[in-house]
Amino acid sequence: MGVVVRNLQKVVPLRRARLRKDVNTLRHILGIQNFDLGIICVDDRRIQQINHIYRKKNTPTDVLSFPFHEGLRPGKMPCPLHRDELNLGDIFLGVEFVMRQCQEESLDLHGTLTVMVAHGICHLLGYRHETEEEWSEMLQKESYILSEYNRLTGQHLVPLMKRCHQDR
Repeated sequence: MGVVVRNLQKVVPLRRARLRKDVNTLRHILGIQNFDLGIICVDDRRIQQINHIYRKKNTPTDVLSFPFHEGLRPGKMPCPLHRDELNLGDIFLGVEFVMRQCQEESLDLHGTLTVMVAHGICHLLGYRHETEEEWSEMLQKESYILSEYNRLTGQHLVPLMKRCHQDR
């Protein structure tokens, strides 16, 4: 089982090996290393198209998640019946959008991409942030994941989640 990292954008230089290593650390923390996961890095034009098609929002964004297992309740792990169901889903990273955020807020791109992947994995595992309660629950999960990641790597990453009424 593994992680596939595809870089379909040419705007922002990206170190896929580092991103794959960080994603594998996140998978280990969550105990989901037996599940496949796709990470697709795209530019503003492509993430905007995807956001428009699937969320009816015609703007670029930072991260979109597409779970393989629909309807998971937060905190519950998928229960695959067959080997071909050992898939969590795909996470699209709007790398160009994230790069602008990093420049505006003086953040490290690769660290921020790791935070975005943690956020995306939470969505793949059933977490949402449409209500205040869901937002709080997801923020707690993200905070746990990143604190463990920081403990293992010596980094200092924090969730970048906006309040539920400030849509991502």
